[in-house]
Amino acid sequence: MPSSIWKLQDNILENDDKELLIRFIQSTDRFTQFEKVKLFEKEWCGWQKCRYSTFVNSGSSADLVMLDAVKEYYGIPDGAEVLVPAVTWTTNITSVVQTRLVPVFVDINLTDLSFDYDKLQKAVTSKTRIILVTHLIGVPADIALLKEFAEHNKLIILEDCCESHGATFKGTKVGNFGVAGTFSFYWGHHLTTVEGGMICTENEELNDLFMLKRSHGLARELAPSKHQKYKDMYPGVDFNFLFLTHGYNFRNTELHAVLGVEQLKHLDRYIDTRNRNYREFLKVINPISDKLHVVMREGMSSFCLPFVFKTRNDKDRLHNALVEAGIEHRPIIGGNLLRQPCFERYGNFRDFPSAEIVHLNGFYIGNNQFVDGARMQILAGLITDIF
Repeated sequence: MPSSIWKLQDNILENDDKELLIRFIQSTDRFTQFEKVKLFEKEWCGWQKCRYSTFVNSGSSADLVMLDAVKEYYGIPDGAEVLVPAVTWTTNITSVVQTRLVPVFVDINLTDLSFDYDKLQKAVTSKTRIILVTHLIGVPADIALLKEFAEHNKLIILEDCCESHGATFKGTKVGNFGVAGTFSFYWGHHLTTVEGGMICTENEELNDLFMLKRSHGLARELAPSKHQKYKDMYPGVDFNFLFLTHGYNFRNTELHAVLGVEQLKHLDRYIDTRNRNYREFLKVINPISDKLHVVMREGMSSFCLPFVFKTRNDKDRLHNALVEAGIEHRPIIGGNLLRQPCFERYGNFRDFPSAEIVHLNGFYIGNNQFVDGARMQILAGLITDIF
C-alpha cells in the first residue's frame, strides 16, 4: 500500500500552538483544572451563544455526564427509554446504557443521516422519556420536525454535536435546541484540545449538576456564592470533601484549555474552509450523483467527505482505487450499530435498511483546513477513471 497522500486528519497543531503550550508550562505550576479551564468555558459560551458550558475530558464523557445529570434532574427512572439513531458513535449509546436507561434504535434517513423521521412515532412507548439527536458528520438534523415531535410526545431533547461545531438550523447553532448539547474536541474534529469535550445548557441548575458530576460530586465545584448554603445544610462534613451527588473524575486540564482558547480563535476559518471544500466535493461527485445518496442539508459544518453508494459494487470500486492511490478512508462512524456485538440484543440489524446501506455501501475521506484544490483534482480524476 502506498504512503498516504491524503490523511483523514493532518497535524492540526501548528508551531504557534506548540510554542504557546511551552510558554504556558514555563509560566505556571498549576496544571489541573483552574482559571484557564474557566476561561475556555467562558469563551466557548460566547462562540456557541449559550449561557453555560462545562469542559470535560472527552465528548464521550460529555455524553455520559449529560445523560446522568438529566436523569437525576428530571427524576427519570431506571428502565426509561431513549430514542437513538441506528448510526451514531458508540458512546452515545453506551452512555444511555451506563445510566441504566434503555436505548431504542430508530433507522436513519439518507439525506441528513439523522432519524428516519417517519419511523419515530412508532418507536414511542409509555416508557419513552428522551430523544438523543446526533447531528452526524456536521449535518444538522431537522430540528423543527424533531421539536414538534418531542413536544407532541412530551420528550426531552438532548443533542450530540460532537462532529458538528458551528452547524446551524435556520441560523441557530446546533446544541442550543435541546435541554443540553455536547461537543468533542478530539484530534480529528473541527477544533482540537487533543482530548476534550464540552456540555452546554441554558439551565443553571442542570449546569450545576454537570460541574458536580465532572468532579466526583464535590460541592466545592459550585460557584462560591452557593457554598454557604451547603455549609449550613451539612455542618458535620468538611465542606471541601462534601459530596452532593454521584460523580466521576472527568475534569480536563489547564494545558488542554490553553490549547482550546487558542484553537477557538481559528475555528470560524476552519469551518469556512471545510464548507468550501464540501461545495467543491459536491461538484466532484456530481457526475456520479445518480450512483450516490448525496448527504446535504443547509447549515452544515462539514466534518468529512462522505460517499454513500447505492450499490456495493460501486462502493468497492472506489474503495479499491482510494487504497491504491494512498487516500485514507474509513466507515461512516460505527456503521449500523445493531451489527456491533455490544448492541445486538437491542434489535435485528436487518430491520434498519438505511443504516445497512450506510454500513455496507458507505465510507468517508478526510475534510479539514489542509484539503486543497490539488487533492480535489486527484479525487475527480479517480472518479472519472473508474466511472
